[in-house]
Formats: sequence, structure tokens, C-alpha cells
Amino acid sequence: MPHEGVFTRLGSSKIHGVGVFAIKDIKEGTYIFLKNNEEMTWVEEKKIEKLPKETYKLYKDFCVFKGGMVGCPKNFNLLTVEWYLNNSKTPNCGCDKNYNFFALRDIKRGEELTIDYKNYSDK
Repeated sequence: MPHEGVFTRLGSSKIHGVGVFAIKDIKEGTYIFLKNNEEMTWVEEKKIEKLPKETYKLYKDFCVFKGGMVGCPKNFNLLTVEWYLNNSKTPNCGCDKNYNFFALRDIKRGEELTIDYKNYSDK
């Protein structure tokens, strides 16, 4: 069934615009978005610097900036839930070296999932 393995949904965030919220309790250490196996596309940061303002904002808002490269979805029309995780200095989620997100602590149903962007992105 399409809902199997789904722990979250999008909703209105008090942090910033749209956020990711738990639809059930999530135990510490649980990998949250396992069914998404879309790999990021990496482009040179210098290739996006002179794009029109609103197009560049897509990259700034959703992508990973690392060592002069930008990790982004293959197409911005394919954004999945995890691209909407908001930043927090006290996050409840972390990510591994492959950008797979997991719960840093138990997360209660209805709670917004957050990540510290500094842990995996230069910007």
C-alpha cells in the first residue's frame, strides 16, 4: 500500500512556510524516508550563480551546498517530502553521509521534523 513505511506529511510550519510533520510516533534511530531512492544530481555552484533570482532561489532553498558543488533533485518538480525539512539549532533528525535522514531522538506524532543544515551543507 502507498502509505506503508510513511512516517510524515507536509504541513504549515511555524518555523518557515512548509514543514515536515510526523503522522505517527518515530523511534530514535529510525530512518524516515527509506522508500525514496532518488539520487541527487550534483552541479557546480558557479553554474547556478548567475541564474535569474527566482530560479537561483530554488537552489538556495532546497539544495545541499558542499565544496563548490550543489546537490539537488533531478528536477525541482520531483521534490519529495524530505526536501522540506526545516532548519533548527536543536534538530530532532540527523543524516548520514548519503543524506539519508534518521531520528536523533523519539519524535511524537504531530511534531515537526527538523535538521541542522550546518551538519551537511556549507550554506
